[in-house]
Amino acid sequence: MSPTVRPFALDLSTPLSTADGEITERRGFLVGVDDPARGLGEATPLPGWTESFDACEAALRNPPAAWDRVDDALGDGRPATPAARHGYRLAVLDAAARDEERPLSAHLADRGGFEAPADTVPVNATVGDGSVEDTVAAAQRAAEAGFDTAKLKVGARSLSTDIDRVRAVLDAVDLAVRVDANGAWDRETASEAVEAFASFGVEYVEQPLPAGALSGLAALRGRGVGIAADESLGEHGVGALLAADGADVAELKPMALGGPDAAIDAARRLLDTGVDPVVTTTIDGAVARAAAVHVAAAVPDVRACGLSTGDMLVTDLGPDPSPTVDGAVRVPEGPGNVGSSFDGCLRD
Repeated sequence: MSPTVRPFALDLSTPLSTADGEITERRGFLVGVDDPARGLGEATPLPGWTESFDACEAALRNPPAAWDRVDDALGDGRPATPAARHGYRLAVLDAAARDEERPLSAHLADRGGFEAPADTVPVNATVGDGSVEDTVAAAQRAAEAGFDTAKLKVGARSLSTDIDRVRAVLDAVDLAVRVDANGAWDRETASEAVEAFASFGVEYVEQPLPAGALSGLAALRGRGVGIAADESLGEHGVGALLAADGADVAELKPMALGGPDAAIDAARRLLDTGVDPVVTTTIDGAVARAAAVHVAAAVPDVRACGLSTGDMLVTDLGPDPSPTVDGAVRVPEGPGNVGSSFDGCLRD
């Protein structure tokens, strides 16, 4: 099946720092297939997490036959061009769900062997690395907006400052708090952080060590606060993470895993071994964000997910099909991923 491919660029509201430098826009591709209904996907690569823009385009122009072998698409790793596969597979899955006249979440729930999907998904607010006062103010705004959970960025400042920031938020607002260090700490600092945050009742500490430190993540577990893997999962895959017993929670990015089908397969595997999946985006456009919402809705009793990222874009592919209201996103209505709301967007 040869897809239709159309490039796009979306401006970011704030520049994003990556391993390959700072980016000010998200560049990607809309992908269309006929199977038999029109199916629409999005491939938005993020170097450091996925392939480059050029590699993504090359793969989409000549999709590997292996992408259609859904059952062995993920294995213990991920495709060489996961963003491209995401766009292609989302288009195929969208077409199939539209042909069945049911939402993509129901199609994915069947694939995972789950019950009927949820109508809404709880999401967390993200609070950046600011001063104690700025952090508390941001958390208060999140609580006033209806969020029940906030994720605080930590690791750029001293541990003592981060401890003060987290303590101040928990004293000021009634929110569940999780923290994300993005691999910033060494083992000694991570151990001190885990002990401190456990005493505060923090929900979990995300990526306290660099991505390669699977054994170190495992050693931090069981101390009264959950340990979540994000970059480690992206670098090593689900199989290696589980073999290392390295996490209580795993952050699933469908774009980085290679598609909604790969993400739901990963969620099934994680749940079967007692690890909670949380679904997040790589700051994608509206089509891919909606697909991530469908993935999260298919996961039973999912924790608050990192899906409230539309406001990180100044421009988008169209109206947000899954806006955040009172700390939750509603699963897009209609058959497929976004119903018919984006029909025609591939036309010149």
